[in-house]
Amino acid sequence: MEENKNISYAEAIAELERIVARLQDNSCEIDELKELTTRAMTLLKYCKEKLFETDESLKKLLDEWNDDKQA
Repeated sequence: MEENKNISYAEAIAELERIVARLQDNSCEIDELKELTTRAMTLLKYCKEKLFETDESLKKLLDEWNDDKQA
């Protein structure tokens, strides 16, 4: 997962789209299938973590804002 630390969410999604396109157009050799699938799973995990982190941050901000409004 360390290799994903320097890419943005948008870059990860773009790479996932390229992998999916490659798999769908059958230009992928069988030897490459495992590598592409592994990379796709790594990118999916990274994106899921980023979405979860963002969701948690937004919830925290909204809770703080609501607390400030009620005070």
